[in-house]
Amino acid sequence: MGNPTPSANEIGKRVSIRLHDPEGGFRDLLGTLEAVDAVRKKDGTLAKFDPESIFVWKVVIEK
Repeated sequence: MGNPTPSANEIGKRVSIRLHDPEGGFRDLLGTLEAVDAVRKKDGTLAKFDPESIFVWKVVIEK
């Protein structure tokens, strides 16, 4: 993607976001973008994240 972080245009879309983990390595989030700093996961929980920690992200096409 050309954008380093998701924008308001992607809210409501399914996304995959890889974040730098402060303890080293990475962690992944997959779900519906609820805000530019929050993803609703499959189990219904809301995962907040710091947009500055995004390594890479993309919109995921629904099956």
